[in-house]
Amino acid sequence: MGEFTGKVVLITGASSGIGAETALHFAAEGAGLALVGRDEGRLEKTAQDCLAKGLAKDKVLTIKADMCVEDDVKRIMESTITHFGKLDVLVNNAGGASPCSLTSENLMENYDRDVRLNVRSVIQLTNLATPHLIASKGNVVNVSSVCGIRVMANMLPYNMAKAAVDQLTRCAALELASKGVRVNAVNPGTIMTPIQFMYGHSDEQIRERASKTHPMGRAGETNEVAPAIKFLASNAASFITGETLSIDGGRHVACAR
Repeated sequence: MGEFTGKVVLITGASSGIGAETALHFAAEGAGLALVGRDEGRLEKTAQDCLAKGLAKDKVLTIKADMCVEDDVKRIMESTITHFGKLDVLVNNAGGASPCSLTSENLMENYDRDVRLNVRSVIQLTNLATPHLIASKGNVVNVSSVCGIRVMANMLPYNMAKAAVDQLTRCAALELASKGVRVNAVNPGTIMTPIQFMYGHSDEQIRERASKTHPMGRAGETNEVAPAIKFLASNAASFITGETLSIDGGRHVACAR
């Protein structure tokens, strides 16, 4: 079917958005998939969509788990290895944001949540995956954000968390390069995913705001991020590691006015 036939890809946050789209792209290339999410119904839909790409039923494993629960993260890796026997690619996509500023009363609560979800779980799962990735000479792709590079107002904990993901990407890339494991990240701008609607904004409002903040004049779509993730995981990127690739319509190079 494709380059990833016979390989195993673990994707967190696979029940919707970038994670679900990425799963479809790897499915089309024949990869075995371990799909992780909290919403069992939406996760099953992603699995069915992947099966429709031609994968055998035993090539798609769904794992309902909460990335903020340490035992759940351990179970993710245990289930993947028990089912497939190996791991070739880890896509750390699960994440979320808590709008919050330095003077917010709930600053520390939001900070703890954002760091646990966006950083701690990524470190933990990558740590658990590393022996298997060394064995397969595999790689990691982290889904970071333009917020790891630039500052978005009223998003203090999230900005800090994604900056940490970028630095983790570089640290892990340096540490694992000699072991044949590559580690990269993508840094999307505003992408039209369900998370964009969590704060009460309409599709029109989100797209209008993105048209003003992104030099290309629009928001991005999940099918503009997933191919980049697949590329970084592929042999075409065999000499790329420690990279944080902006997919944001130029937002990271624009100054606020």
